[in-house]
Amino acid sequence: MGRRAERGNDFEKCLKKWKQRINKGFKGHDNGTLRKHLKLVETWVKASFLRRASLLLASECVQTMFPEVYKRFVEGHVVLTSCPEAENAEMIMGKLAAILTCSNISDLTLLTMEGSPHCLALHAAANEAMFITKAKIPFRHYVILNGEITEVSSESVRVARYLHLVQKCIEKCPSILKDLGKLSLEHRCSMERR
Repeated sequence: MGRRAERGNDFEKCLKKWKQRINKGFKGHDNGTLRKHLKLVETWVKASFLRRASLLLASECVQTMFPEVYKRFVEGHVVLTSCPEAENAEMIMGKLAAILTCSNISDLTLLTMEGSPHCLALHAAANEAMFITKAKIPFRHYVILNGEITEVSSESVRVARYLHLVQKCIEKCPSILKDLGKLSLEHRCSMERR
């Protein structure tokens, strides 16, 4: 057997092992919950496990920082993770738009950390993907702050992109800055410098 044929056989063996690993992770369900999750940007948009799936897109750090919250949300979802700090937000939006178009998912839930500009970018990318694809599926945003879950609206995410509107909100409700002081070390330090 020639070298080329040997390499071809090695490739086929490697591909077969890879497929077996993927199938173990996604065909084995525990009460409708997938045992493993994949990174959004590394997932094929037409993967069979995505078809008509209830999709949870979680920030990479949620599972580590708040495993109990993560476990509650994983139930009944196909889970993909992403981190806009490490991945391009436009790539995230494009990949999610392609999944929405190609896999016809049944609903989309986002779960991220509150106060992270990177996690905010994940919510914004999902909003944009929904807009571009004109998807009409249930879509929910959740953030975790100190282990507590809060649902936020798509409108909140949109407003966060327009700082002049955020400024209007602060002017109409200045007490919100006291709440910010409880959450943001950056804000507290800036207040001390004044």
